[in-house]
Amino acid sequence: MKVKMKSVQRRQTSVLQAAAFKSSFSPASEQTGLVLPRFNLDLWLCFTIQNWFLDIGRLIVMLGLPADMWPLNQIGAPEFLHILYNMSSPLLLLQMLERSGRLLPRPVVHLSIIAVTMGTSFHLVADSVIQQLVLIGYQLHLSIRENPVMKKIEPPSLVDAFELLFYYEDTMGHVMWYAPLFLILFIFFSSCFKKHKEAMPPVAWGLLFPNIVYYWYLITEGQTFILFIFTFFTMTATVIHQKRRGLFPDCNGLFMLFVSLQLWSWWRSGWPVCGTMGS
Repeated sequence: MKVKMKSVQRRQTSVLQAAAFKSSFSPASEQTGLVLPRFNLDLWLCFTIQNWFLDIGRLIVMLGLPADMWPLNQIGAPEFLHILYNMSSPLLLLQMLERSGRLLPRPVVHLSIIAVTMGTSFHLVADSVIQQLVLIGYQLHLSIRENPVMKKIEPPSLVDAFELLFYYEDTMGHVMWYAPLFLILFIFFSSCFKKHKEAMPPVAWGLLFPNIVYYWYLITEGQTFILFIFTFFTMTATVIHQKRRGLFPDCNGLFMLFVSLQLWSWWRSGWPVCGTMGS
């Protein structure tokens, strides 16, 4: 009996020591019962790196390196960055859909990702050809048929083929790329509501400005202002509806809301929204 009692006491002592050890290293939220905001730092940081290094970086490389560094019939460093952007975009958007927790029909998810992939691919091919045309004298501020380069093409019916190419770049590529992008952003935003109010962590404030600047460039250069306005008003209506239900945006929702509100205020202050440069 004494041996059994000693063994039971040893087990109880070990259990208490293990519990004390676990509580000493557990987060403050578990000890005090406080709910700390969970900011998706990895997701937003990946978006920021992708946008600035692969998209904006592509333009910097294009302007910084000599135009004749690569032959006209080969792809260069800007195209490689563009390819990396196209490969990473569907992965990040799929991750955003998974984080949202929304159980969307598989065909909707598949069609959205396929549309993004096709849109970015259209944009890559057309943009590469247009940049090569610029090297031989094509002027972006002129229409296709008014360009001196196009007037010298034989037979003249080839100009129709270049108009189709520009249609893929300016219209089809942008619509198939940006429409699913804004849709997925809104789906993610609609899942960022909780019964208690949250504040954005300091790291979210640090990522706010680069994302505002990039999305302003995206709206202006990509000529997606109508899509942004529609998304912005839909997000505003969602906030009003959820507030009536007693729900508030969490730190991720606040982050997206602050970006949208700043873009809206810039437009209200008279900043340009219609880009004329080639994308």
